[in-house]
Amino acid sequence: MLTGKQKRYLRAMGNEMAPILQVGKGGIAETVIAQAAEALEARELIKCRVLQNCLEEPKTVADELAEHVQADLVQVIGRNFLLFRPSKNKPEIVLP
Repeated sequence: MLTGKQKRYLRAMGNEMAPILQVGKGGIAETVIAQAAEALEARELIKCRVLQNCLEEPKTVADELAEHVQADLVQVIGRNFLLFRPSKNKPEIVLP
């Protein structure tokens, strides 16, 4: 669980990022979960986007995906959200 200060730090880092994962009308499928897990291991902090054709609300999608990949949900703004999970092999982001 992240503290407020840690979330603020991660939000600042994610502000300049482009979304690298998109969730479409298929919702959260196994491929989306696998891609998110791989991206989190490589980058630790990822920005995702829920497309307009997705039937679920962005907050619901973000909560579900975070639960599936054992990541912390940092922020949901509009249709974008940030996920954070420290890398098991080589953590690079040092939280305050």
